[in-house]
Amino acid sequence: AEPAAGAHAAQPAVVGGKDVLLPESVILTGTATDRDSAIDEAGKLLLDRGAVDMGYIHAMHEREESVSTYMGSFLAIPHGTNAAKNHILHSGVSIVRYPEGIDWGGKQVKFVVGVAGINNEHLHILSSIAKIFTDKAQVAQLEQATSVQEVLDLFGKVNA
Repeated sequence: AEPAAGAHAAQPAVVGGKDVLLPESVILTGTATDRDSAIDEAGKLLLDRGAVDMGYIHAMHEREESVSTYMGSFLAIPHGTNAAKNHILHSGVSIVRYPEGIDWGGKQVKFVVGVAGINNEHLHILSSIAKIFTDKAQVAQLEQATSVQEVLDLFGKVNA
């Protein structure tokens, strides 16, 4: 089992390094005005790039019904239920910013980060995102970012 473990450890650097977060999966000004349409917006970015199928977006809504993915710091991380793993084709992250903020079950959200992670990559991705948003300076930089590249640079750790 040694080589398999080693091969798996190296995989995120190759697959994840290129594929987890792509420029076309970042929107600086989202069009959604409420939680459910924001989940659709983030989910569609994952769908458009072939990371998930339509069933995963339904599962993102299902999870939200049972437990809010609001994380504090203006951040929500909608993702599918555990049962939806078969709807993920490869790991992917989408980022939609709402400069005016939207109401997320009574909390204000400015960043909706859609996450589809295969196996353990899921937890790695979530923890990377959480680290970014625990740093107030980085959150401020994300709020002020004027280009997709700035957002990608700040989220670079997700691809690492």
